[in-house]
Amino acid sequence: MGICYSSIGRKRTTAQKEASLDAKFQKSCSGDFSSFIGKFGGGGGAAADERALLQIPGRLFASGSSKIASLYTQQGKKGTNQDAMIVWENFGSRSDTVFCGVFDGHGPYGHMVAKKVRDCLPILLASQWEANSNNDRNEDGNATRSTNFEECTDEELCEPLEVEENKKFPEMHQPLKKSMLKAFKLMDKELRFHPIIDCYCSGTTAVTLVKQGQDLIIGNVGDSRAVLATRDKEDALTAEQLTIDLKPNLPREAARIQQYKGRVFALQDEPEVARVWLPNSDSPGLAMARAFGDFCLKDFGLISVPDVYYHQLTEKDEFIVLASDGVWDVLSNKEAVDVVASAPTRATAARALVDCATRAWRLKYPTSKIDDCAVVCLFLEHVPAAAEAEAEAAPAEAAAVSRISVINGDLRSSDNGGISASHVSVTERSTTTLNDSGEIVPVPDSTEEKHPQSGLGQSKRSLAECLSNAEDEEWSALEGITRVNSLLSIPRFLSGDKRSASWRKWL
Repeated sequence: MGICYSSIGRKRTTAQKEASLDAKFQKSCSGDFSSFIGKFGGGGGAAADERALLQIPGRLFASGSSKIASLYTQQGKKGTNQDAMIVWENFGSRSDTVFCGVFDGHGPYGHMVAKKVRDCLPILLASQWEANSNNDRNEDGNATRSTNFEECTDEELCEPLEVEENKKFPEMHQPLKKSMLKAFKLMDKELRFHPIIDCYCSGTTAVTLVKQGQDLIIGNVGDSRAVLATRDKEDALTAEQLTIDLKPNLPREAARIQQYKGRVFALQDEPEVARVWLPNSDSPGLAMARAFGDFCLKDFGLISVPDVYYHQLTEKDEFIVLASDGVWDVLSNKEAVDVVASAPTRATAARALVDCATRAWRLKYPTSKIDDCAVVCLFLEHVPAAAEAEAEAAPAEAAAVSRISVINGDLRSSDNGGISASHVSVTERSTTTLNDSGEIVPVPDSTEEKHPQSGLGQSKRSLAECLSNAEDEEWSALEGITRVNSLLSIPRFLSGDKRSASWRKWL
């Protein structure tokens, strides 16, 4: 007698298998995080995990400072602050290694996504880095080949930005590069299976940096940015952009999105902001080509694969600025570097930059809502503790020397000086010199540079004029134009069966 299968029984068996696979994958993604946190919290759920993260030495994630870094974030006028940041010294139990990151969330649950990535991504990276280092020391190498096979599936979706630059990636740092690619992939899949955070129409960018000795390995997803402040041959301060903003207007990004049936176009009210749209719906209008989360677009060209860069530091390099697009939308690389260099102390550097960006928003886009801002300044030269303490003990003297001072939360400049606006470029030459008193003095430009991407409602006054305004002006975020909102509208949610099928297809 043959075996008879019931159609209902078959469906139930299939559903059980899929649920089992989902649970197994979710456990594998969060295993690294749980095992690491268990060393500090000893279990006990989400609250215990959060307490355990607070106990990790050398880990900073709120506004503040340490001997090597300054952090600050400020809520804009769009609602909840969706930016997050982190600096983790002695990363991976390595005394010469620091991890930094800035994460810019968007969508209804963007603030939750950004904080989740801030907490989990470094731990996933540390775990993968250790595993890859062990695999490279193993003569067999089977595990390494398996990892590479998994990564190739994602890397096929995007070509390297610069082939020559990737060829220069040192062999000794290949395990870290592979670990970063793998950690970003696991992080995105963990968000996909998260039981609480709905990432269907919410996500976050991530610009991350690992400094090991004099080597930088940078992983970037989205439009947050990393900029290096260095000295040129004339000892003038210059800004070198370390990452590229991964926006939909880049030809390679637009081509990939269109290949997967997604659409890329800008609205008439903001023709300079390209956005990603669903094939048959004018939503969600995402202003970036890569992001964690945003699973409504993952079938249509949006990816979470990072661009990974390598940079070797020199003795002329002074500090690195990581910031969300709330800063870079209104300040050039050179302006940001000048503000940080002119701060009274290193501890106030990040806040000085955020305050300057806030005033620039009011100048350039008075009819737009000010975006959230998050800044991490990583200083490459160690200042003796006595010198830093002396600087902090005399803030009045430091403020007298500096052109830029923080007053009542606003960054102001003297009437006869300021930061000259310059065009954003990958490397920008300094326009400042030092006088006898150590004061930073801007050198006037011979020609007036125009910004090619001037937005609607942009003021015609220069940034220097804005910063030199001594009056305490009140500004309001007018309704109407909401420039550079990451997410315009939320698409209709699919039914549970269709939505589940769509996500399984993405896997």
